[in-house]
Amino acid sequence: MAGGWAMLPILICSAVALAIVLERCWTLRRRSVLPPGLGDEVRTWARSGQLDPSHLAALANGSPLGELLASALAVRNRPRELIKERIEDTGRHVVHRMERYLNTLGTIALIGPLLGLLGTVVGLIRMFMEVMKGGVGDPMKMAGGIGEALICTATGLIVAIPAYVLHRYFRSKVAGYCVEMEKQATELLDELTFNQQATAARARPARTTESSAG
Repeated sequence: MAGGWAMLPILICSAVALAIVLERCWTLRRRSVLPPGLGDEVRTWARSGQLDPSHLAALANGSPLGELLASALAVRNRPRELIKERIEDTGRHVVHRMERYLNTLGTIALIGPLLGLLGTVVGLIRMFMEVMKGGVGDPMKMAGGIGEALICTATGLIVAIPAYVLHRYFRSKVAGYCVEMEKQATELLDELTFNQQATAARARPARTTESSAG
């Protein structure tokens, strides 16, 4: 109330920022993004041939890392470059979902001080207009008016500073997850390539034997 009408958008921004922070904290838990041991388990599936559609569907729906690895397994019989392209395409979508709402949080961190400054400027203008009409009068009223105007700036900073810090924190967290997922995807890609080479090597002597028998 003391800060005037400009406090309303600041409070709305604070509520939105709080909702985004809570949602991202829950969604970006390490256990839900990078389930422990999932990469080793998937590579074991690839070696043993346990790659039926039900496995792939469960893997893709379980976590972002699982979705990335499932995209590689879905085209495991293709050349290495095509598998790599599929991983990169899926990775872009996965990263986009992990960064959901972070632009909004960054925007709140940017506009929070501006909204506070706007409220302060409007409050000071209103106070000086009243001074022009009624004179200086009581200096204590002027001091009180300036204090009320500065409430907006303080509130805007209180909202913006944590929003900026958390925005940077979530960005860094997503970047770290991306590095780890890239590592797991590369290891799976190497495993699939090795399996393809081993299959081709086994098939080559068989074709040679058939040709000799013929």
